[in-house]
Amino acid sequence: MKRTVAVAGGLRGTVSLTDPVLRFPGNPILTPRDVNEAWREPHLRVVTVHNAGVAAFGPETVMLFRSHLRSGISVLGLATSDNGVTDWRVAPQPALLPATPTDPVGRDVDRAAIVAGEAGGVEDPRINPVDGTFAITYSGYHARVPDQVRVALATTDDFKTFVRHGPMLGRDMRNVVIFPERVNDRYVGLFRPNDVTPGDIGGVFTQIQVGYTDDLRANRWEIEPEPIMRTGGGPSAFSSKIGPGAPPVRTPHGWLNLFHGVRTTMDGNPYVLGVALHDLDDVRTVRVASMPVLFPTQADCRTGASDYVHVPNVVFSCGLVRRPDGTLLIYYGGNDTVMNIAVSHEDVLAELCTRYGQDPLTGELRYDLSSGAPVGGRGPLTGPR
Repeated sequence: MKRTVAVAGGLRGTVSLTDPVLRFPGNPILTPRDVNEAWREPHLRVVTVHNAGVAAFGPETVMLFRSHLRSGISVLGLATSDNGVTDWRVAPQPALLPATPTDPVGRDVDRAAIVAGEAGGVEDPRINPVDGTFAITYSGYHARVPDQVRVALATTDDFKTFVRHGPMLGRDMRNVVIFPERVNDRYVGLFRPNDVTPGDIGGVFTQIQVGYTDDLRANRWEIEPEPIMRTGGGPSAFSSKIGPGAPPVRTPHGWLNLFHGVRTTMDGNPYVLGVALHDLDDVRTVRVASMPVLFPTQADCRTGASDYVHVPNVVFSCGLVRRPDGTLLIYYGGNDTVMNIAVSHEDVLAELCTRYGQDPLTGELRYDLSSGAPVGGRGPLTGPR
């Protein structure tokens, strides 16, 4: 299977099951130098720009990116582009700093708790288009409780004013994405909790759970205790950690879910991007491709000789934009340092999930390694009921 994809400015390429993702040759698309040209005050100078949520907003594409200030605290900035690929314009001030007592909040929100829970920084936003508005899920770090991180919710209609609704759950959580449409009249999200012991890897880090709510802003999510995706049962590229990356997008094949995976090695913990396909009417029915679609390389973090590089061997995505022809623009951070873009096609990624899948709960391959032939048929793999 092959598909032709177009990026911008007449640039075209071909993706296939062998080469499912193409890097944009103009990477990186946004760097700390670009941000520092807009944020000129000494206290706002940054050393990274990465892990950005991205969405179409009218005729433009908006990017809500994470940057480390020189103090070490993470803040969220805003950039816009006419074509979603080039010529990004950085807003002159951060879009979201750690919360203050005067920030807009939703109903029944404990302002003091939000301020305390975000004092250590705000990170890794996802822009979830839901019900004609934009739900921003992001991580808030407590400044005084070591390693406490809670995923919080903010909403915006214009990317100028953000209303905070507080932590989505009363426990530590690191990665949350929301499906862009209600499923069976309920909002649905994918959740990756933190392990009980800070700094652990494995355990619940290897699980993705599904949750439901009737009220998006009330933060009353019902999380199913059994995961719908689990890894760690063998030597896969996802064996040590997985988590939802970009908010899922609707395709004719199902909900396409771009997730991240980690495998501990003797030289660190490289992050890769994987792909899963959820049934449109029941997201617990999921097919997971066993092969990552993007591995970290030197091309993912092009910097100057004197530029800071935060974490080696990382590709991490919080944003995926689908074009009407099925082309997918994947926005990803390189080495937690710069923002990049890659391109793929929904037909190719869906076929990877179907033809070269793994059991979503055990990681067992669903194809024969010697022949590539499917094992147990090509139908959907059903998660817990």
